Amino acid sequence: MQTKKIKAAVVREVGDAHALKVETDFPTPELKAGGVIVKNEFAGINFIDTYHRKGLYPRDLPFVGGQEGGGTVAAVSDEAAEQGIKVGDPVAYSVFGSYAQYTAVPAAKLLPVPEGVGLDVATSCVVQGLTAHYLTSSAHADLIKPGEWCLIHGVGGGTCQWAAQMAKLRGFKVIGTCSKGKVDVAENLGCDDLIVLDEVPGTSYEDYESVDIVSRVMEVTEGKGCKAVIDGIGKSTMDISIGSLAHRGIFVSFGNASGAVPAFPVLRLIAKSAYVTRPKLLDYTVDRAELVSRADEIFGWLKAGKLNVSVDTAFPLDQAADGHLYLEAGKSKGKVLYQID
Repeated sequence: MQTKKIKAAVVREVGDAHALKVETDFPTPELKAGGVIVKNEFAGINFIDTYHRKGLYPRDLPFVGGQEGGGTVAAVSDEAAEQGIKVGDPVAYSVFGSYAQYTAVPAAKLLPVPEGVGLDVATSCVVQGLTAHYLTSSAHADLIKPGEWCLIHGVGGGTCQWAAQMAKLRGFKVIGTCSKGKVDVAENLGCDDLIVLDEVPGTSYEDYESVDIVSRVMEVTEGKGCKAVIDGIGKSTMDISIGSLAHRGIFVSFGNASGAVPAFPVLRLIAKSAYVTRPKLLDYTVDRAELVSRADEIFGWLKAGKLNVSVDTAFPLDQAADGHLYLEAGKSKGKVLYQID
């Protein structure tokens, strides 16, 4: 690999989507011991990337955006070669700096992409797929059992499209919420009940006051409520999520699409002896064994046709700001990617 300068979408000052600037003379990443260089074909666009760009989750400046990519191995360290990794291998990964033509990736973070799974789908799997996997398999701490009810907000969007399908594969009964504009996607996910909401124009979330969701949940569950609520919306749905819980149910809050969940007194949970957790992906992929185990199950479901993954659109990296604007405006009905030349 001879390239000395690369194209990358860089944040030098935090701000709105236009803080993400495409540069064509960014230094090529260094091949480190135990790592590889990946020539990216796709980079995933995720809400957490917008939190980094805005400074909600601070990072040292400047930085290359993104933390999810897929492509082919372009250079291999001696240590990675000893593990059988070769130039040309198709891989996906999650490390910082994926909004670029090339990214340095530790070999331990690589996910080999199996034959029959496209790189666009594999890239989509890394953050959204793995997040949905831990949300439906682990974050609920086994407080929900097969045959019990789970409420998942925003199933018309990216991560929770995966989560709704995975929850069904786990044997849970699923109530999903979605906007009227995303019903066509949500209806194909296998939810046992779908609560359709008005849209909030120009946002990434629905109008959660347009329907009495708690009453509907209690009607569907015959007054029992849900043993788990998976909530990536945040501020707008906190009260709904807590109100929809069953006794000894768990509120799994994993995102902030409508704003961060405000502090609330733990005494609010006493009525149902409820639980709350605020998890993150890194704590559910703590070592390579856990990472690969989750990815293998997801890739297995994909190859078996048990998961329907929707790639909404792929923006050229030159349109980096447009990709963030599209995601934040709530326009996506699936995974949003950058395609990188």
